[in-house]
Amino acid sequence: MLVAAASEIGLVLSVAHLHHGIRGAAADEDELFVEDLAARLGLPLHRHRVDAPASAKADRKTLEEAARHLRYAWFRDLLAQDRADAVATAHTLDDQAETVLHRLVRGAWTEGLGGIYPVVACAGGAIVRPFLQARRAEIVAWLREIGQTWREDSSNQDPAFTRTRIRHELLPQLAEFNPRIAEQMARLATIARDEESWWAAELVRLLPQLVLPGRSVRGGGRAVSTQPGDCSVGVELVRLRALAPALRRRVLRAASSQLGCVLNFEQTERMMAMCDPDGARRQQLTAEVRAERSARELRLVRTTSATGKTPAASK
Repeated sequence: MLVAAASEIGLVLSVAHLHHGIRGAAADEDELFVEDLAARLGLPLHRHRVDAPASAKADRKTLEEAARHLRYAWFRDLLAQDRADAVATAHTLDDQAETVLHRLVRGAWTEGLGGIYPVVACAGGAIVRPFLQARRAEIVAWLREIGQTWREDSSNQDPAFTRTRIRHELLPQLAEFNPRIAEQMARLATIARDEESWWAAELVRLLPQLVLPGRSVRGGGRAVSTQPGDCSVGVELVRLRALAPALRRRVLRAASSQLGCVLNFEQTERMMAMCDPDGARRQQLTAEVRAERSARELRLVRTTSATGKTPAASK
């Protein structure tokens, strides 16, 4: 499709193929298929090989997560090295629906429900998904119409992968309640992305007034730790309590992210409860981050000792 549109919209195309080190001979045949197709279309081919299973084991990720991380890291390298201005992937509306459901069952926040973004800005360019409004069946029908063969990834049929079970079991079951469930999931993703965009702008405006570095000291100033790896931020309790719960939750999560910590729902709710006068005065949220409540403010502290361990904190 991009080749057909290239002259009309001024595209200069090349092909990028990543061999994930999964599926053995089948993956080798995929690579040959892409090589032959690129040659037939007269397009330059960028190719790269990684070991996704080894990466998954080393980083304690699922195979899907590791493969995706390696794939997009390479895409970003192509952009950063000025070998491309944009990378287009062929995600469809069906992929969007599966992604939203996958994240929903895993407990995603609203930013996760935004699913696959149509455009993702990167250093040196962008990753774009031009077919995100098309159904997979439409793509297959078009390929058959023009007589173009394609490759099927056998892992798309492997029930060991959660996404596969969502595709072949959960979505068909949900379609019995709503035949247009895939479109509904895609609409939900659009709504969630717009919500996140608004909140992001609002937090940029509000956070400098609410989240302050270090800890408050007598006289109105703030003290910042000089120990390497130690840092903290604080928010005045009176201001936190005045915020609507939706905004308060986002402020607390944003404050934690300033310390390099991503809070889950349970950890965030523990901090929300600390805003109450009768709430806990101290909570260990993660291995390195704790929350402390004084009479005046709620503070997040990230402390790393010389051994890399955080001292135990009382509850």
